[in-house]
Amino acid sequence: MYKIDPAHNRIAPLEPCRFGELGFGERRHLQEWLENCPQALAQGDGEELLVIQKEFDGFDDTRERLDLLAIDKEGNLVIIENKLDDTGRDVVWQALKYAGYCANLSKAQVVDIYQRYLNQKGQQSGRPAESAADKLVEFLEVDGLEAAQINRIKSQRLIFVAARYRKEVTNTVLWLSQFGIACQCFKVTPYRAGNELFLNVEQIIPTPESSEFMIGMVAKETEEKNADSEQKHRHTLRLAFWERALEAFGRSRCTLYNNISPARDHWLYAGSGVSSVPFSLIFGKGEIRVELNIGRRNADENRYVFEGLRARQGEIEERFGQSLEWLPLPDKKSCRIQYAKPVDGYDRANWPEMIEWLVEHMARLEDALREPLKEINQQLKREVFESGELVHD
Repeated sequence: MYKIDPAHNRIAPLEPCRFGELGFGERRHLQEWLENCPQALAQGDGEELLVIQKEFDGFDDTRERLDLLAIDKEGNLVIIENKLDDTGRDVVWQALKYAGYCANLSKAQVVDIYQRYLNQKGQQSGRPAESAADKLVEFLEVDGLEAAQINRIKSQRLIFVAARYRKEVTNTVLWLSQFGIACQCFKVTPYRAGNELFLNVEQIIPTPESSEFMIGMVAKETEEKNADSEQKHRHTLRLAFWERALEAFGRSRCTLYNNISPARDHWLYAGSGVSSVPFSLIFGKGEIRVELNIGRRNADENRYVFEGLRARQGEIEERFGQSLEWLPLPDKKSCRIQYAKPVDGYDRANWPEMIEWLVEHMARLEDALREPLKEINQQLKREVFESGELVHD
């Protein structure tokens, strides 16, 4: 930090000092400064804090005493721990204990804590104490205290203030931040220039530039965990559904799935007699399907099979008993013929009816396509596909 000398158009470095050598104490000075100027701990976006208690010791069955207790504009409690020239090794553990104590405070208890603070301030100044409820309503910008959301679950924040941070402290703070615990470290440095004293307050963890990135990373991790949980749920659900479905197929006239095992996927394949052209059962959240999936390596072979079957569409659909969906899927290599039914698939109460439908319609689809597939399979063996073109022998 430099002091500007406009008269001589020069800058001169300020002398960094230690609080101890200047005669400043933790409670008498640093704590007092922050209590009366909490905006010194504002982030880059100009966040406001309202101090609601200092040296708070209102925890049951403990004599623990936190330095400053504040509230932010979202109604989150903020635990502020001050250490002068060195954080020591236990500051994070202390703050976590205080956060754990504060997590159980109700809205009414927070208001009472703030009111006691205001009463004490009023006694010291000789003026009537202000209303904690009114000041909180004004600060939180809500219509009334009943509309304020104060100290919600997992909303507590930690702020550390010190001139020097030990590596074990910064490492732990960064680690806690990965779990969505809001932690900030502010470095405070006193400076001297002649008889003048200055205080620099700098947020070092997270840096203002990285705050948004860290918040985004936590949100992304939460999203991924939720997605993983949902995926595991779906895998369990599908496995249970296919177990029951295959039992039903085993008792039916459709033998396609006699040697197929249940899986966690939303589909089950069974051979049709044509390589890479399986019959498929589809189990989705909103739909079940029976289909013939034409997925050979060569796109021209797929089109050949699809068009060969489509040429006999009337005969196939008459035998199946319903109109089928014929999907050439021109943007993909594969093609598909299917018949679907909308369902609430994840409601287990619907499974017996769904399984009965799959068994019946897969049997009908196999019957309708059996002979056409045999003929096309023989034709495929006589054709040669080279470089994307069909060449007749």
